[in-house]
Amino acid sequence: MTMKVQEEILLGKSVEQLTDWVKQQGQPAYRGKQLHQWLYQKGARSLTDISVFPKTWREELKDYQIGRSNIYHRTIADDQTRKYLLSLGDELIIETVGIPTSKRLTVCVSSQVGCPMNCDFCATGKGGYTRDLTCAEIVDQVLTVQEDFQQRVSHVVFMGMGEPLLNLKEVIKAVKILNQDVGIGQRSLTISTVGIPKKILELAHRKLQVTFAVSLHAPNQTLREQLIPSAKYYPLPKLLADCRKYVEITGRRVSFEYILLGGVNDSSEQAIQLAKCLKGFQSHVNLIPYNPIEEADYQRPDTQSINLFRNVLEEQKIAVSVRYSRGLEANAACGQLRAMSQ
Repeated sequence: MTMKVQEEILLGKSVEQLTDWVKQQGQPAYRGKQLHQWLYQKGARSLTDISVFPKTWREELKDYQIGRSNIYHRTIADDQTRKYLLSLGDELIIETVGIPTSKRLTVCVSSQVGCPMNCDFCATGKGGYTRDLTCAEIVDQVLTVQEDFQQRVSHVVFMGMGEPLLNLKEVIKAVKILNQDVGIGQRSLTISTVGIPKKILELAHRKLQVTFAVSLHAPNQTLREQLIPSAKYYPLPKLLADCRKYVEITGRRVSFEYILLGGVNDSSEQAIQLAKCLKGFQSHVNLIPYNPIEEADYQRPDTQSINLFRNVLEEQKIAVSVRYSRGLEANAACGQLRAMSQ
């Protein structure tokens, strides 16, 4: 018995590439623009959905997989944040989060199945790493959330499962598709990393207009290694030096994510240490009160500690804000992403 080989996935292709594909199928070139519109603007899940295509051709293509996932499970939090488990073509499960506000809809996308970084406070890393996601699998997450909310996605953050800079080739492809084909401005896209040697400067030289966020979480090397095991390969002074070069190359500031862990990294002295690291830096600090998980014995700091840490940074002239995560009760908040199917 001969297994039918799936042709190339269409999702993730530009209008020029889609036009080449329809011509290879013996169709006129204008069907490439039609296919492009139905994939990225109308969210077609199957080629048979594309009613402007000839019925006979749709019938021929009925088994063709264009690259869309299926919603395996969905949870809705009280604040209307929606957490999705999406089943991929190989039946692996990833997580995606849709975060609505009155004026925007943000999607937190995954870039890998699992995560190899093993950060001590993060649920995703506890489940291990399986593989990288393709550009199509990243773009599909945005289209899926857009379809489910029946609302245009305005912002995308690469802060879900995985380390985006370890899958930089596919992440950059996805950024370009989300920008040029889905129609989301680059400045509304955020790429987050815990820091991968050489990759920050590789991203910088692409000169994208995206927001770049570095998960710092500690004001010194010793504590950072305790929280982020991979930090031993990327000393804090070197990481910060590369971030300064990023600012020089791109002309864009760096955002620093700092999860506040009660009694671990939230003291006034540590705030002063952090301020010294960032003096004279075109940057912004996002303080994120920790979201508890069962697998790690860390505590969320009280409101007084959070405010004191922020105030110390402000006194040191560091741009700072506190970001309270959405979807906490649905296990959808920052650091809680985990494949329930495991």
